[in-house]
Amino acid sequence: MKNLSLLATTFLLFFSTFTFAQEDESSLSVGGAVRYNVLLTDYEDGTINNEDAQFTWDTWRLNVNAEKNGIKLNFEYRFYPTFNTHFVKQGWLGYDFNEKNNLQIGVTQVPFGNLQYNSHNWWFQGPYYVGLEDDHDMGFKYTHTAENWDLMAAYFFQPEPAGPAGGSGSFGFGGSGRYSYDIVPAGNQTNYERNQLNLRVTRTIDIEQGSIEFGASGEVGQIWNQPLDETSSRYALAAHTDIDYGNWNFKGQFINYGMDAQNNSGQSVDIVNMGAYGTPYSVATDMNIYSAGLSYSYDVDWGPITNLNFYNDYSYFQKNIDGFYDAHQHVVGFLLSAGNVYTYFDIARGSNQPWITDNFGTGLGQGVNDARWNTRFNINIGYYF
Repeated sequence: MKNLSLLATTFLLFFSTFTFAQEDESSLSVGGAVRYNVLLTDYEDGTINNEDAQFTWDTWRLNVNAEKNGIKLNFEYRFYPTFNTHFVKQGWLGYDFNEKNNLQIGVTQVPFGNLQYNSHNWWFQGPYYVGLEDDHDMGFKYTHTAENWDLMAAYFFQPEPAGPAGGSGSFGFGGSGRYSYDIVPAGNQTNYERNQLNLRVTRTIDIEQGSIEFGASGEVGQIWNQPLDETSSRYALAAHTDIDYGNWNFKGQFINYGMDAQNNSGQSVDIVNMGAYGTPYSVATDMNIYSAGLSYSYDVDWGPITNLNFYNDYSYFQKNIDGFYDAHQHVVGFLLSAGNVYTYFDIARGSNQPWITDNFGTGLGQGVNDARWNTRFNINIGYYF
């Protein structure tokens, strides 16, 4: 009887929701993804053994999109069992004033550089690892589209809320349990990001068989040291282009950033702590980042497989501090699309890259002179619904 009552209640709720959506032109969709990683590494020790091969979780996530009376909701929450953390990736309310003007409020993507991504591969490009690709923060974003121009302006009071770090509760806006990298408190630096302004302008030119987008982005903000109750400044500038020509795509970007950070004693520092996925690491406070990526999309008809997208992405981290050593990241591979399953086959190589190493998180701080080029072969299998 209980099961019958539950079934009847569920049916009535569904029917009433459907009727309501019809009358008020509302919508609701729920989706998500489940992803796994198969990997093999060749790092500093120079040998490959059983410990270097793994088949593990990447993530599972929940997505909700809704709209009622013109107000939109976009929400995504992610779980990373391997890193023992979970967090909000994005969660915003939006409203289209008309076809040209839009406002988003909440945890939304920072308008900086090539959007939505500056990369073709599963690893992203270099700017992601310093919080300058697919970053999400808490604030307001306004978008205006006119002819072939796009203008985005945003104010972010703080980073997105953080989840637990390493399984320990650290909820708030300052912890390392997050999707995108931000300055986080660690050691003798109890620093937080505050009061960030962003401006992004792009122009798109239509060409035969494609288009060329080029633009510029700027970011300024504060670094708040909690024990001193003092703020210092930070900035980032970017020039970027995104070119489509037939089946080809090219993404290029140059970034210069600087951070005037201090420790809890009021001394200037050359390294800040940035965190994501539950663990912080050191990042140089003054750097140029060059990135370029080329892809080719090839349609096929091989049973469920419909497309192969081949790519070659490279990033160079040029540290503008004496005694610091530069870093590199290079990823080649392809994305295989088969229905709802998307699988990345990547050969990722890095020198002073913080993830492609036995010494996690050391590469983007001072780094190591003549750092070894490490390699990780990675297959990311994802089912999206």
